[in-house]
Amino acid sequence: MATLQLTPSTLSVHLTPGEKIAGLLRDVDVPRSAISEVEVVTDAVSATRGLRAPGLALPGVRKIGTWRRPGERMLVCVRRGQPAVRMRLEGQRYDTLLVGADDATAVAASLRRAG
Repeated sequence: MATLQLTPSTLSVHLTPGEKIAGLLRDVDVPRSAISEVEVVTDAVSATRGLRAPGLALPGVRKIGTWRRPGERMLVCVRRGQPAVRMRLEGQRYDTLLVGADDATAVAASLRRAG
């Protein structure tokens, strides 16, 4: 399960070795100043939109990888039944991060306080 680590200046997304392989991803660090919008998503598997390129999708169960649609590149690591935090970014490799977190509401509140 991916973990989100917050420092005063950085948000780090740490993926498990299996997630890195399945999604062809690596850990991501972004400055907190690049986060323009934060929201909690209760059904993140359904909230993922676009074409998977590359990544893994088990319909209705799990999505890991990069999803693309016009004007947006999204890093996704979500599973059924787990809320997620959606973060819109500015000036970064990804336009959006959608990452599952059991404490998504607390993570989102921490990000909003820092913004």
